[in-house]
Amino acid sequence: MSHTPNELADMFPESLDKLHNLKVEGGEAAKLFEEYHDLTREIHRAETDVEPTDDFHLDEMRKNRLQILDRVAVMLK
Repeated sequence: MSHTPNELADMFPESLDKLHNLKVEGGEAAKLFEEYHDLTREIHRAETDVEPTDDFHLDEMRKNRLQILDRVAVMLK
């Protein structure tokens, strides 16, 4: 499988240790990271036509991913 863009480690390379610690601790952060991971995979499959979807749904998924990124950024501060 090819590299899927937009992984959290790619988005926050300066915070790798903190990302890891938050994930290991579990709780809200771990759930949010998993949600981001799943959504990123779903978007990637749609963009590469493995699982095509309509433009509206793809745009909604991208908006949701940005909202999650905003929440992760707050957690990392």
